[in-house]
Amino acid sequence: MAVPKKRTSISKKRIRKTFWKIGGYWIGLKSFSLAKSISTGNSKSFFLLMFTKKYSILIDSYFFFFNSI
Repeated sequence: MAVPKKRTSISKKRIRKTFWKIGGYWIGLKSFSLAKSISTGNSKSFFLLMFTKKYSILIDSYFFFFNSI
């Protein structure tokens, strides 16, 4: 017969939860930092293609056409 496992202690559960939350915090901080550097133009590790207004209108109409199908 199947025997249930022992229950995890509250302290172990809290430790694991804390590590999980800390990992999410650092990932969020890195992504915010990358977004900030891209928006200010100081990014050294991320390449962003810049379009003129004419090309951005063409791209917007292209996406609108294929998303409406």
